[in-house]
Amino acid sequence: MKIIELLHGSDHIIKIPSYGEGKINNDYGRGFYCTQDFDLAGEWACRHGSDGYINRYILDTEKLKVLDLCDGNHSVLEWIAILLQNRTFRLSGDLAQETRTYIIDNFSVDVSKYDLIRGYRADDSYFQFAEAFVENTISVSRLSQAMHLGNLGIQIALVSKKSFKNIEYEGTTKVSGGDYYPRFLTRDQKARRDYKESLSKKNNYRNEIFALDILREEMGRKDERIQRTIRK
Repeated sequence: MKIIELLHGSDHIIKIPSYGEGKINNDYGRGFYCTQDFDLAGEWACRHGSDGYINRYILDTEKLKVLDLCDGNHSVLEWIAILLQNRTFRLSGDLAQETRTYIIDNFSVDVSKYDLIRGYRADDSYFQFAEAFVENTISVSRLSQAMHLGNLGIQIALVSKKSFKNIEYEGTTKVSGGDYYPRFLTRDQKARRDYKESLSKKNNYRNEIFALDILREEMGRKDERIQRTIRK
């Protein structure tokens, strides 16, 4: 049996998370989003400047099917494909729209088969990276590197009825907006700054793979060219 601790930052106490609630256009669809980082949960709780709460839970994952997008077995393109299905992208032009469709069709993971999803979180900063890739502005390797900029953290989402049955409330810690709101701003600003710096670096267009290359060459998730690029 594998028991893990989960933290959920909120403006209120949540003793019993409810299945079927939450925004449908979250990163991985409707679910209960948590982290294992106390400070990150505090920032989520106080992201609007007021005091908040870090709700603590334990979760038995032994019989849960887990999709871990950060375990090294999944590429950043699979994360992008899931994001494209759930989040609203501001895409301009037919090429970006066609790229969106192709990435979803060829790199998407059927998340309905899983109880728990662990992966990057697409805060505003990370969302910029995703949009830039689909708009053909940054390459696959730059996108992969960008996921580590700003230390924006990893999120864990409970997405099935089974997972909600396995979560148990442990308690709540009240946290100060005066402490955690500045931390939230600092983390977000660093990610944005790192993003701008990454765009200012010169691209090696001959050796990099862009969304347009994937589309033209009809590359799939097992294409060695993509695998080689991500492993660099």
